[in-house]
Amino acid sequence: MYILHFASSFSPSYKALIKGNKKFEKRADKALRLLKSNPFYPSLKSHKVNTRNFGEKWSSWITSDIRIIWDFNKAEAQIILLFAIAKHSGSHREYK
Repeated sequence: MYILHFASSFSPSYKALIKGNKKFEKRADKALRLLKSNPFYPSLKSHKVNTRNFGEKWSSWITSDIRIIWDFNKAEAQIILLFAIAKHSGSHREYK
């Protein structure tokens, strides 16, 4: 089991893309539960990405266009740092 830590950048991105949309909230909650138990669970489709704001990080699937941006804590591998929820495409995407 991993411990999830939320960066200050996570909350604004969550509010902008997820909060208030029951369908997305349910999917985000499920993705966070899976990430906590196994960050490489197949349905998360976790993979390395280059991001605009955070550098090289991991990305995991919430929907076909919404991803969680995260990384392992360098000092403690059992801690996952959550940076943002971001779009995969469009003008507001986080990917380079």
